[in-house]
Amino acid sequence: MIHFLNILSFFLEWTYVFVFFWILHTFLPVRRNWVARILAFFACSFFAVTIIYSNDLANLLGSLIGFSLYLILFHRGRWVEKLTAVLIFYPAVIAINYIMQDAGASLFFGITKAPNETSAWTPGIMLLSTAIHAATLLARLLFWTGAWLFLKRYLRDTTYTLTNRMWLIVDILMLASVVSIFTIIYFMPDRIIIVYPICAASIFSSFGCIYLASYMCGAMQTAWHAQELEMRQNYYEEKMEDETRIRQIYHDMKNHLLVLENVMADTEPAASFTENVSTDSVHPSFRHLRQQMESYENYYRTGNPYLDVIIRDKAKTAREKQIDFTAILHFADGSFLDPLDISTIFGNALDNAIEASEKLAVSRRVVSVKARRIHDMLVIAVENNALPDADASGKTTKEDALFHGFGLSNIRAAVDKYDGQCTVKCKDGVFVLKIMIPVEEH
Repeated sequence: MIHFLNILSFFLEWTYVFVFFWILHTFLPVRRNWVARILAFFACSFFAVTIIYSNDLANLLGSLIGFSLYLILFHRGRWVEKLTAVLIFYPAVIAINYIMQDAGASLFFGITKAPNETSAWTPGIMLLSTAIHAATLLARLLFWTGAWLFLKRYLRDTTYTLTNRMWLIVDILMLASVVSIFTIIYFMPDRIIIVYPICAASIFSSFGCIYLASYMCGAMQTAWHAQELEMRQNYYEEKMEDETRIRQIYHDMKNHLLVLENVMADTEPAASFTENVSTDSVHPSFRHLRQQMESYENYYRTGNPYLDVIIRDKAKTAREKQIDFTAILHFADGSFLDPLDISTIFGNALDNAIEASEKLAVSRRVVSVKARRIHDMLVIAVENNALPDADASGKTTKEDALFHGFGLSNIRAAVDKYDGQCTVKCKDGVFVLKIMIPVEEH
């Protein structure tokens, strides 16, 4: 029977490790290399099954350091996301492991009155000890399975959406939970019941912060979609006005052509037309027509309606700032990208390019954006002239750096979401941002 319980305990332990690893992977994806993923799973098991006792500084501190190093080595994401993962999952794992270990030990010794020396235990005591151990493992498995079922939607919603500042807000809230769980377990004597409600509160705080992060992501997406709908409405309203104006221009053009035909009929043969007709009376009409047509030509048809709106808006901003703006975009194959990610990539890239161009003389203000599919990759390139000492690291040059400088990091996060690559180069006064994203086949 003991042998069967040991096998059952082994199965329950590794199933529990897998569930916890999957929850963590959903929140903060593991690196893409399969070897790294396998290593990550086994490395995660050391933290997931950590045994925690009262006044156990070695395991409390060691698991904190080990878990932090594990996330740095095996998981993708920004440093602030990894910090958040530590602050959310560390107190939850420590709390549930401590409760199971302490409750199991209290139950065992309360029933058996067994001595601490295992050598003096009878077969019946050994059987009960193994059964209680298996029960605590089952309880942990049920707990994390329930946590996965409850949190899976919120875990997915938080990925790659929040800015660094928003993650820091969550981190500040979670810091209290980490400090409380660490101090209560380390400083409180053994078998003090007050530890349990504090552990439960830490678990509740951890899961509550995941919900908070998800709620903040939802609010951001709602605000962005509202803004995007407003932009699209303005875009189509302006387009309809331009269509009306084009029809008016077409009507005027017929009248102009009729006048020109009459002028030509009243003059000498075509060979002497240029000598007798006043160019001053003809050219202003064509010039006026060209000026009216220019605004209509500024509409970009990229193959993606969301990108049409973004490029239209950025092109208008560039014209207002006297920037030579060029866009060559074939983006129909980018329909698998989330509209919010399209906005993050192109919006931030072009905002940075326009901002850099404003620092230059008008004659050097040039911004170009290109996108097309090359084989199985979607390639995006944004180029602009920049100051010779421009920083390619993406760090902001504004004085209030706390509230700026997230553009490039947000671009990288959005690109990384699709297993893409983002490179930045600044050479000879030209800043180049290049993005490559694998195209999803449908």
